[in-house]
Amino acid sequence: MENQNVQQMDNKEKIVLNAIEDLRPYLHNDGGDMELVEITDDNKVIIKLLGACKSCSVSSVTIKAGLEENLKILIPEITGVEAIKN
Repeated sequence: MENQNVQQMDNKEKIVLNAIEDLRPYLHNDGGDMELVEITDDNKVIIKLLGACKSCSVSSVTIKAGLEENLKILIPEITGVEAIKN
């Protein structure tokens, strides 16, 4: 059972990383980036904003509309996406 849970996490992580990668060109255009920190046990995706994204006034829109909504379609058990401060 534990091996199956690890495999599921690996699949989730791959999907999340691919979703971030899909956003990356848009983030880079504005001098920013984001990276995956973790997927919690309660299926919350924790990201870290980098570069210009850290101080961007619309980063919350990018997180909710750009990443979270996409992930909830791809992985319905995702409960949300949250950005951590440095």
